[in-house]
Amino acid sequence: MSDVATAAARTPAEVHASVPQAPERSGGLLRRALAELVGTAFLVATVVGSGIAATRLSPDDVGLQLLQNSLATGAVLIALILALQPVSAAFNPVVTLVERALGALTWSETGALVGAQLVGGALGTVGANLMFDLPAVSIAQHERTGPGLWLGEVVATLGLLVIIFGAVRMGRQEAVAFAVGGYITAAYWFTSSTSFANPAVTVARTLTDTFAGIAPASVAMFVAMQLVGAAVAYGVIRALFPRAALGAA
Repeated sequence: MSDVATAAARTPAEVHASVPQAPERSGGLLRRALAELVGTAFLVATVVGSGIAATRLSPDDVGLQLLQNSLATGAVLIALILALQPVSAAFNPVVTLVERALGALTWSETGALVGAQLVGGALGTVGANLMFDLPAVSIAQHERTGPGLWLGEVVATLGLLVIIFGAVRMGRQEAVAFAVGGYITAAYWFTSSTSFANPAVTVARTLTDTFAGIAPASVAMFVAMQLVGAAVAYGVIRALFPRAALGAA
């Protein structure tokens, strides 16, 4: 998604929200961080906002609510990655960390981009709450816990990263947006956790006591399982594409 496409040029990286020798990256670190902040903000605003809208439009049908939420999220990911990929379009700390592990980023770049993603996620939640006439911040009460949900986060994150970096390392970064949008839409349904697969999104969703919310007490294990999924994905990507060029979105 983000640095994946541009990182390709330098022996790039992989992985969430992004993406062989790719076109020269447009802009310096500040510009890339801004792209990550804006992209993550719009992503989270969509996740939270569509969840609120879904509960108001279909108050008695949770399945329909999830369908509306998943379609909106998949669609916005396609749009955001297509628009911001030339600058940076990971929108996901685990994508950025895998890029770092693959040598596409320095630690200072990684820190700046992850920080921007976290800030963007929080702004997205606040914006969604305000658009629907809710308090800017309301701490989520929805506890999401248990071995099944934790395994769901490992699976969701592993699949996301393999898809992103597999496409990038085979020189198909132009397809990343559609692959990611399609995968996340599906993963909402086939994973028990509804596929958070993103630490920035997970933390941001503690700030809304609505359909998409997650209680702060549930966050640590969700993020830990996302990191486990990223570590497994790194090994899988190295095994599947041992000589392919790295890339990031």
